[in-house]
Amino acid sequence: MAFGAALRELRGAQKTAKGVSLYSRHINRPAGRVLAAAAYRVGLTPNQVTLISGGFSFSAVAAVALARPSWPLAVAVYLALAVGFAFDSADGQLARLRRESSAAGEWLDHVVDCAKITALHAAVLISFYRYFDVPGPGWLLLPIGFQLAAVLIFFGGLLTDKLKPKPSAAPSAASSAPAQSSAPSAATPSSLRAVALLPVDYGVFCLVFLLLGAERVFLGAYAVLFAAHGLFLVAFMAKWFRELAAIRPA
Repeated sequence: MAFGAALRELRGAQKTAKGVSLYSRHINRPAGRVLAAAAYRVGLTPNQVTLISGGFSFSAVAAVALARPSWPLAVAVYLALAVGFAFDSADGQLARLRRESSAAGEWLDHVVDCAKITALHAAVLISFYRYFDVPGPGWLLLPIGFQLAAVLIFFGGLLTDKLKPKPSAAPSAASSAPAQSSAPSAATPSSLRAVALLPVDYGVFCLVFLLLGAERVFLGAYAVLFAAHGLFLVAFMAKWFRELAAIRPA
């Protein structure tokens, strides 16, 4: 299959945009689509793409922890994180294109994601301790709290999705006909929700590292995003628990 044909097929095989922020919908997924088509052309497997994603992400993690903050470092870290995030979107799209989705591949993807989130905030803590003139020792607790909130949002959302009963895969022709006629309007994702989710989008979090060259500005932006994650964590946990509590045993 040619690159253009692979790209066209991927455009028609996208996951739902419900619950996806504006950044992931319009920037990261399209970038991942291009990378998935290119990976298909060169014969990469979805797991290889996952490992490439991890390679970019953990290179950025190491740079944050080991190098003194500067503007060149800020640009390098952001690019590595953003490219890693795009490859993270590409692995699933490549799996669908190759018809090779598997439990092992999904497991690897989620393990790398969890490690990436945990390690990145740990690297920020190391950088704060080694290089930043933080206003007080209490600021060293900030990355720990941010790490906790980010991991809980990631794990809580993942577990909620797994515990929810899946819709019937094969409805009858009679019941599916009305749904088909109204599907476009029902499936239209909320633009307002997509904007509201921007503060907890990993791609937006990556953008903060462009500020590494300005110590106080980075501290402020990191703290603001932490506060947003804390608020969303409370809202998400209440919503997810309520949804799961409403499920009745079959």
